[in-house]
Amino acid sequence: MHKIQQQILFFADQVNLKRDGLRQIGRLIGEPHPFKVSYHLKHLEENGFIKIDEKTGAIRCLKKETSRQGLFSAIPVIGRANCGVASVYAEQSLEGYIKISKKIFPITEGFIAIQASGNSMNKANVSGNNIEDGDYVIVDTKKTAKANDYVLAVIDDCANIKRFIPSKKDHSIYLMSESSEKHPLIVLHESDKFLINGVVMYVIKKPKVFWP
Repeated sequence: MHKIQQQILFFADQVNLKRDGLRQIGRLIGEPHPFKVSYHLKHLEENGFIKIDEKTGAIRCLKKETSRQGLFSAIPVIGRANCGVASVYAEQSLEGYIKISKKIFPITEGFIAIQASGNSMNKANVSGNNIEDGDYVIVDTKKTAKANDYVLAVIDDCANIKRFIPSKKDHSIYLMSESSEKHPLIVLHESDKFLINGVVMYVIKKPKVFWP
């Protein structure tokens, strides 16, 4: 299957896509030419992977590419998220895939990888691993956040990795850093416009390479 078709299938399962929004789809998958997007949409529908509603133009994912059984699972990498100053924007684009041995941890539908930027979570503890600049954070986008989970939050179009602490008393949500340095606390009201885009499940540490 063509790479563009793989990307369209991924986003069709994650967000609401429409046939008339070719430029929007192109921005998501990094393809600037709408006619190429249209071409691959047509092929996906012909092969039974998607269904395009004739009236509304809505694109519905029917099935995913059947990958060969092997040693690895492939997790899509969707940009970067802040573990520091909130300057990395959350406009999603597929940057590639990480191949992970199935023996390391189980991969389920809805998992994405985000590369951490900054040091505001270098004291976090995700199954014994902290989160440092350059690490890959594996997020379950289908899991609902509970108190004290580490989450991927999108606030003011910026992606952040923080600890999630809701307060029923005043309907507020605290997003806390866990760092060796001081970082400001983020306090939201539950009615504010923000998105908790998933729960952090695993951390793939950036390898330390020593050249001779």
